[in-house]
Amino acid sequence: MKKTNTLYKYIIMQFIPVFLGALLFFAFIIVFVDLMINLWRYIAEEASPSQIARVELLYFPKAIFYSVPVAILFGASYSLSVLYSRNELIAVFASGVSLFSFTVPLLVFSVVFTVALFFFDDSVVVPFFAKKVEMQNQLLKIEQSLNSSRIVVISERGNIVYKADYYDDATKRLTNLFVILRNEDKTLNAIVRAESAQWIDGEPGAPPPQAQGAWLFAGGIQYTVQNGSLVPGQPTREILAFLAEPPETFRNNTVSVETVSAREAREYIAQLRRTGLPSAEARSLYYKKFSFPFIVFIVVFLSVGLSGRTRKNVLVSSLAFTIAAAVLFYVMQMVTMVLAKFNLLSPFSGAWIPVFFFIMLSGVLVRSART
Repeated sequence: MKKTNTLYKYIIMQFIPVFLGALLFFAFIIVFVDLMINLWRYIAEEASPSQIARVELLYFPKAIFYSVPVAILFGASYSLSVLYSRNELIAVFASGVSLFSFTVPLLVFSVVFTVALFFFDDSVVVPFFAKKVEMQNQLLKIEQSLNSSRIVVISERGNIVYKADYYDDATKRLTNLFVILRNEDKTLNAIVRAESAQWIDGEPGAPPPQAQGAWLFAGGIQYTVQNGSLVPGQPTREILAFLAEPPETFRNNTVSVETVSAREAREYIAQLRRTGLPSAEARSLYYKKFSFPFIVFIVVFLSVGLSGRTRKNVLVSSLAFTIAAAVLFYVMQMVTMVLAKFNLLSPFSGAWIPVFFFIMLSGVLVRSART
């Protein structure tokens, strides 16, 4: 037991400094690339160096988040390769300790980091990255209008469908509105046609619909189904209490799942699905929040399989293996996420296929590792 504890301390002491150095190095590279991509735009908008520095500092937690798997892969691969090159692992194996047993501390470390990385993303990376996006948009004078056009919203489990030409968020007004009312069996019940509809805010303590808010129609006509035909009623200007879909639903309020917590992402996806809007991309990004931290555990197995492949130029070889594996993972993830966005893969598959692929690759490499 004492011998094993000594070996565990030894491998951890070899790994930690390399991991921390690699983490800062890769995070700096990511931040530097982001700066170079946007630098000409900052200069064009005459942003000050202090403002630019603050934006990139806000991006640093995101860079750390992306760098952790790569840094662990490099740290473990390099540390084990150095031990191989110095023939120290020969003594370890000769003493009856297997490669798997020797690397248990790295596996435990990766399990802890897998869990920690998810919570780090949810509680630190998300708010910092959201603030970074907000400040960057301000510096670059990028404005997102909440007005929207050509709107189709499905509500009440598909029983009510709203279609409008335009929504003005400043006045909370819908223009050229059609509301299709359907029965439970989804057959047509009635159609409400209005030149415009104005949202009336609710009044606390007032009777419905004034309590919750509703749409006030201008130039409205309700067509009802009679004997298989649509029969128009008299033009009306009234509040229809059952049409109370809030104006926020009609906004151009596309949310980046990467800038919100997992709970907020679930609520946003539920809203998209409730209103019949495309949700595949948002769902795949939501699943990615869970799949990406899991890669931390996998890369330790990958590093065990990669280590010892060469005894020469250990630093260069380990770095090359790490970069190649990282590029392969991120390119594969990018491809699967794009396929999920266009419904060529399920959102779950888009987020998890790269992880499953690397599990198999790691297994193959570990089986063929030198022990």
